[in-house]
Amino acid sequence: MSEQFHIPKSRLEAFSDGVIAIIITIMVLELKVPHGANLTALLPVLPVFLFYALSFIYVGIYWNNHHHLLLLAKKINGKIMWANLHLLFWLSLFPFCTAWVGENYGESLPVAAYGFVFFMAGFAFSILNHELVKLNPVHEALGGTDIAKLKSQISLGLYFTSIFTAFIEPNISLVIFVLVALLWAIPLRAMEKLNQSN
Repeated sequence: MSEQFHIPKSRLEAFSDGVIAIIITIMVLELKVPHGANLTALLPVLPVFLFYALSFIYVGIYWNNHHHLLLLAKKINGKIMWANLHLLFWLSLFPFCTAWVGENYGESLPVAAYGFVFFMAGFAFSILNHELVKLNPVHEALGGTDIAKLKSQISLGLYFTSIFTAFIEPNISLVIFVLVALLWAIPLRAMEKLNQSN
């Protein structure tokens, strides 16, 4: 029924930006001040900081690509709103997983959970992109390209792999997380060209 009415895109953008800002704030609050004023005192909090930095980059990537997607969209509907909430749900788990894996560096289960949340966030983003493509034909220039689909498939495959490699060698999973971040750090040129033309 919601699809029969005009839904302002600005509300979805503002809500998403607010949630993402809160996610980053919660993550940084997990960084504890070291007890001491020398470099040795920093060593216990170093894993937490490194995972915070990695998660911050991931949240930034999602925010950046989410921003580009919605700039291209002319309209949204109820399905898109729910798909967006689905994405935000998994992103909202980043602070928990970041703190857990940072406090238990090298342990298999926290690393696997970290990979699972990454996988689900990537899957949720794919659903959101799919719904936007269906409703906004201009998205075919982005969401329908082979390179966009390939990047998404590779990312999901690597995330899925990281869940299992965490129980064999957690460091392999960490390398996978960094590789996927590098894969998505630069938005697709097709997306930026379309945004510049709109």
